[in-house]
Amino acid sequence: MDWGEHLSLAMAESVTKRYKKTQMRWHYEHGLVIHSCLLVAKAYDRSDLERWAYSMYDPMIGQDGSIATYRQGEYNLDQINAGRNLFALYEQTKEERFLLAAQLLKLQLNSQPRTLNGVFWHKEIYPWQIWLDGVYMQGPFNAQFCKESGDLAGFDDITEQVVKVYRTLKDEQTGLLYHAYDESKGQRWSDPVTGLSPHFWGRAIGWYCMAILDILDFLPKSHPKRSELSSILISVLDAVLPYQDAGGMWYQIVDKADAEGNYLETSCTSMFAYSLLKAVRTGLSKDDQYRTKALHALEGLKNTYLRKDGQGNLHLGGICSVAGLGGNPYRDGSLQYYFCEPVVEDDFKGVGPFILACLEAEQAL
Repeated sequence: MDWGEHLSLAMAESVTKRYKKTQMRWHYEHGLVIHSCLLVAKAYDRSDLERWAYSMYDPMIGQDGSIATYRQGEYNLDQINAGRNLFALYEQTKEERFLLAAQLLKLQLNSQPRTLNGVFWHKEIYPWQIWLDGVYMQGPFNAQFCKESGDLAGFDDITEQVVKVYRTLKDEQTGLLYHAYDESKGQRWSDPVTGLSPHFWGRAIGWYCMAILDILDFLPKSHPKRSELSSILISVLDAVLPYQDAGGMWYQIVDKADAEGNYLETSCTSMFAYSLLKAVRTGLSKDDQYRTKALHALEGLKNTYLRKDGQGNLHLGGICSVAGLGGNPYRDGSLQYYFCEPVVEDDFKGVGPFILACLEAEQAL
């Protein structure tokens, strides 16, 4: 099927038609898909998409900067990512409440519990745990806040955490990154010697790659850790590339293509495509295969999981609904666990990165 030149715009329009303000939640995936739509609005000069984004956030943010349903005391990194759009909304409207809300989120990060080596706990209910996705949940917001507020010292903490997470979660043999680490080594999912979870979950690695790229958007060119972050990103992407399927996609558990129950997964494929294309556009890589592999990934997604309904709206399937570790009921990090979580359509964790990847491909033309 010919999906047209501006697939990012077509998908963003489909999202806005079915996603209404009564459905808005202060949650990372809602923030992600609205972020992607705002970038499309900027690229294609679509003020209607900006107004839609405003309508989603408007009822969530009080005049004093309070955020509906947000609870700072949970120390939940997942609650930070939706704050990324506050800066764009302030730029669009000059309403001070959006900056006040951003300051509220930054207060959480200022007192967020940390592991002994200085990395944020993922949540207070997951003490001593580093989750790979947590770098994306707080890193880009944190970096933009530091840029907007002139907090140059804050960049040192952000970049140091990115590096420590890499060193902690990296598998020396493959170069891939494990999903999580328990410093206390008390969780059933953690290795009693290393503290690491047992598998390489595609979306977690994708979150980490996107985090570095988006942090670099705000990190000063002169920052001493800039080149190290760039090198880490390229190392991770190079580690991921050999596991791309012949059809262009990546598997739910990246290195277990032949494992019964494993499947080609949309969100991680979209994240890797976005990361490869953005690495080329921003000059971090001059490797021709990055663009080729990313475009192959997008073709795989279109051929496998993209569909158009009778009203002309686009839908994207093949998305892992959720995957975590611990909790109640307990998630043990086994292959069976990752394979048995529901696979759904139109989940923002897949749609948002797909829009971002398509937009990068369009900007590269």
